[in-house]
Amino acid sequence: MILGDLLGLPVFGTPSRGSAAGEYDGGRLGKVADARFVLDGQPHQLTSDARLLGLIVSPHSSGSFLGYERTEVRHPWPLPQLLRWRHRGSFLVLWEDIAFIGREEVQLRQGFTAYSTALDRPE
Repeated sequence: MILGDLLGLPVFGTPSRGSAAGEYDGGRLGKVADARFVLDGQPHQLTSDARLLGLIVSPHSSGSFLGYERTEVRHPWPLPQLLRWRHRGSFLVLWEDIAFIGREEVQLRQGFTAYSTALDRPE
């Protein structure tokens, strides 16, 4: 699968029996907006091997964050503020928490963890 095929796909949670208030259920959670990679292993001529860490799910937009979610950059104003508002409620879901990727949807496993898009804390 090509990463471009994932971008914009709807993301659904797995229904759970007796979900407590505030837990994700089997409903639509948003769209795949971006992917996070980590560089592993020994560096090659130009860079190390990349490994997919997880997907960014955005409930409001499938457009790019342009990197503004990872830092406290506030300029050029109003671009960072606009992008943060546009992607409010977005979260990172790790590769291990993805149950199924199909041609028309992504399904998360029951009990997945939603992390901050800045990778500094769980949501």
